[in-house]
Amino acid sequence: MQRMGMVIGIKAEHIVEYKRLHAAVWPKVLERIRLSHVRNYTIFLREPENLLFGYWEYHGSDFAADMAAIAADPETQRWWSVCGPCQLPLPSRQPDEHWASMERVFHLD
Repeated sequence: MQRMGMVIGIKAEHIVEYKRLHAAVWPKVLERIRLSHVRNYTIFLREPENLLFGYWEYHGSDFAADMAAIAADPETQRWWSVCGPCQLPLPSRQPDEHWASMERVFHLD
């Protein structure tokens, strides 16, 4: 199992909408995430900096293939088209990232 953290900005004027969307994530999007071996997916909001911190645990054996399956899913693509305009990717993210990956520096079980 791999624990993964990521961060992205959120536009202040879209915070209410983003919360509304995530209070009722579309069932097919959630199912695709589960099928791709992602568990304990959580998103936190930090205001007033307007940062979203995402955390998940990956329980699969082929991360690239599982992420490709999520990205290829039409319902997920539609979800991203709704949520994406709310977000502000960090300038420091890698070229292939939307959410910027974070380095784990500590863990306590």
